[in-house]
Amino acid sequence: MQTSYLRPTYLEIDQQAIYDNVHHERERLPQSSQLFAVVKADAYGHGLVPVARVCRAAGASGFCVATLDEALVLREAQIVEPILVLGVTSVTTAAIAASQHISLTVADRDWLAAAAQTLAGKNNLPPLALHLAADTGMGRIGFTEPAELQKAAAFVLDHPETFVFEGVFTHFATADQTDLTHFQQQQAKFKQMLAVLPEKPRYIHCANSATSLWHAELAMNMIRFGIALYGLNPSGTVIPAPYPLKPALALYSELVFVKEIHAGDTVGYGATYTAPATEWLGTIPIGYADGWLRRMSGMAVLIEGQRCPIVGRVCMDQIMVKMPAKFPVGSKVTLIGRDGADEITIQEVATYAQTIHYEIACGLDNRLPRHYLPFDPD
Repeated sequence: MQTSYLRPTYLEIDQQAIYDNVHHERERLPQSSQLFAVVKADAYGHGLVPVARVCRAAGASGFCVATLDEALVLREAQIVEPILVLGVTSVTTAAIAASQHISLTVADRDWLAAAAQTLAGKNNLPPLALHLAADTGMGRIGFTEPAELQKAAAFVLDHPETFVFEGVFTHFATADQTDLTHFQQQQAKFKQMLAVLPEKPRYIHCANSATSLWHAELAMNMIRFGIALYGLNPSGTVIPAPYPLKPALALYSELVFVKEIHAGDTVGYGATYTAPATEWLGTIPIGYADGWLRRMSGMAVLIEGQRCPIVGRVCMDQIMVKMPAKFPVGSKVTLIGRDGADEITIQEVATYAQTIHYEIACGLDNRLPRHYLPFDPD
């Protein structure tokens, strides 16, 4: 979708907040552990390349992405640090990854055999770095049995001209919950799987943001720092973070139209709102095409520090809000962020929409320009 730079609706990204979140976590880690910043999904909607550069300045020594395309964007931006693609990548693109020194995830031995054939005889390529995924209870991708993981590792080690056994990892499904039963079961299984490896790779990692925050003893020699680097608590509101996280994202717009409506007047598609009395109505240029979904109808925005509820249905490109007074056209509107003494957090938005803040952030479309506040690395 075309970015709408000439519309007064935009995201503001506080790069200092990102820097501080990463730097703080880096300071908590043992010297032997590295922090890989998870910047998949356009850095959770915050902007892939700008966020990667801030994270690098703050002490990140590598990056995790979801797709090979994301990794290639980082390489094109002169990001030279290690990059791991966390998802399963087509064997047909293995040579591309090798040529760009991008590490890939392996989830089964069939992929390994096919990749070995694909890369055979390509002497101009460096060996492809691989991380073996162990499915210890997430149920998504990876080897589920120690014997299978052992065979895969042996296969990689037996083909040093083609592969580098760079890492092994698992992903916890419940690290952000208070009940540790499943978490501890996964932890025990990962230890079992590590024990059968014929050789330990460079990176052994199991800590996502939640694990790194609340189970720091499992940092091993690498963590994958994701949602927390954006200043958002992985558990939502379930478990307090061990230190203050600084939210990096704010969403602003302005009033483009103001009018008075009267008792009986209806607003929006389906005429779902009927004014009970004379009211001031404001129109704001944002809608579900921008990621401000229809279920946000009824959610408040801030204008001059006052909460103004969305009335009627959210449209594709516009919303209407009920105002306590006649605010002038051009007045700043805060959808996420602080205005005066009040603040609307992305967690509040997610709670209203009955979802998680991950989805809200990732769903904000690229039609919304990203404005980046500077950061000071000192």
